[in-house]
Amino acid sequence: MPAIASLECSRCHQHVSADLPQTVCPHCAGSLYVRYDLDEVKKNSTRPTPGGLQNMWRYSAVLPDVEPVTLGEGWTPMLRSQRYPQLYVKEEATNPTGAFKARGMSAAVSMARHYGLKKLAAPSAGNAAGALAAYAAAAGIEAHLFMPRDVPFANYLEGVAYGAHVTLVDGLISDCGRMVAERKDAEGWFDISTLKEPFRVEGKKTMGYELVEQLGWEYPDAVFYPTGGGVGLIGMWKAFEEMEALGWVKPGKRPKMIAVQASGCAPVARAYREGAAVSKMFENASTFAAGLRVPKPYGDYIILDVVKESGGTVIDLSDEAILDSLLDWARNEGLLLCPEGAAATAAYDHLIKTGFLKPSDRVVLFNTGSGLKYVDMIAEAMGLKRPAENESPEEKKYPERSPVGGIITPV
Repeated sequence: MPAIASLECSRCHQHVSADLPQTVCPHCAGSLYVRYDLDEVKKNSTRPTPGGLQNMWRYSAVLPDVEPVTLGEGWTPMLRSQRYPQLYVKEEATNPTGAFKARGMSAAVSMARHYGLKKLAAPSAGNAAGALAAYAAAAGIEAHLFMPRDVPFANYLEGVAYGAHVTLVDGLISDCGRMVAERKDAEGWFDISTLKEPFRVEGKKTMGYELVEQLGWEYPDAVFYPTGGGVGLIGMWKAFEEMEALGWVKPGKRPKMIAVQASGCAPVARAYREGAAVSKMFENASTFAAGLRVPKPYGDYIILDVVKESGGTVIDLSDEAILDSLLDWARNEGLLLCPEGAAATAAYDHLIKTGFLKPSDRVVLFNTGSGLKYVDMIAEAMGLKRPAENESPEEKKYPERSPVGGIITPV
């Protein structure tokens, strides 16, 4: 494993030492990137070969020199579509906590233990909280989770079961983040919010290494990524940069990066359409794709830069289109996608129809978590209820879908 050379600000590019735990750039509050001496890595390491570790730490040559807190995260399957020969699904549901968030939390909690931190806190739309609770439990560190009250029930259950301190908030993830920021100093918490510490990106970047390795060390033409906080998209772009510097990837144009949002919470899509450098707070955010309900991503400026540099785009879909795609993939591909993953499949269909992509383009889209973690959300979106005791399933005719009301989206 390489020593960390420094932490570099993504905005002002000043460097900060990694000898002590850091949050954001002390000069401009930009997100920090971990930087290694890649010439030294290239001299002492080669890219992974078949076999070896079957988790994200197979890329230890480009991860911090630390004893990992691992539950077997990463090295998730790349599934070829049954219907679209050039479409692949990176199935992040097989991660230990059922979602891609396990990668970032493995790296972040590993470094927290390395630094001797005792209390970690994070706001979350759901899956990050579950992952933090699991990895903190494995590391013997106290975890404090702040989530909107209407997160999928599985996320609340995870936090409680893993022994974390769980606070449910009447609001959105932005309200949860404010509460962490207001209390962290008095409570002695280290804030590992999205892009407010440098190591969750390091875990998420392994998705980029994996997808390229699983495609024979070649880039696809496009990558679809459901984008709430956007750490995975940002991390993959960092991975591509590192792989090119190391000579690990076959030369060629980097993939178009497609950021996917829900129309009920689409701050980055709106900023992209307006040609803005950053997003504005998205008022009254609402979608049953809970992980996409981030009204103002901290790293919005990085997401927009990556999309533009790659020749990609940002697209948002309605909850109705997302649900239709979720049911289509369940019935025709045998995959119960999470709503965020179904946003990506819906976006793929749309961009094929509009001609932005061709059916012959090799595309990787991310299903960022298991649909089974969202059974309450999906059932409500479908209008599905358990049959009454005196009804048989055959007698009960379930609607295919219905407008989602109540606390998840407006009626």
